Amino acid sequence: MSTPAYDDQNVFAKILRGELPSHKIYEDDNTLVIMDIMPRGDGHILAIPKEPSRNILDIAPEDLSSLMATVQKMARAVLKAFDADGTTIQQFSEPAGGQVVFHTHVHIIPRFEGVRLKPHTGEMADNDLLAAHAEKIRAALA
Repeated sequence: MSTPAYDDQNVFAKILRGELPSHKIYEDDNTLVIMDIMPRGDGHILAIPKEPSRNILDIAPEDLSSLMATVQKMARAVLKAFDADGTTIQQFSEPAGGQVVFHTHVHIIPRFEGVRLKPHTGEMADNDLLAAHAEKIRAALA
């Protein structure tokens, strides 16, 4: 299987360039964390590397290392912010793996005993709710 080239017009590339808005949670030299606008649960966030890559199959090892350090930090933050019982961490690679946006990203979703993930409907969440959740997670990082 040959991997298609990286497309710099994907939504996360546009967010990284400041061309599209997002609810930013955390940023360092190598990564950005934003709210997922179609959350499968309260506090669902996305960690993305700043360097271009399609997914785990082509990301540089050092970018993956930085990304996973951020994922761990953010998993701890969402647990604290939402008093969650656990987290689900997801990364999808290529269409057959469920990937829809072709810039490497990791889903971090706070989880609660007995509460199922919401289905991925393609509907955007209320912007005020996303802003409130973003503030809650930023406060947990402080």
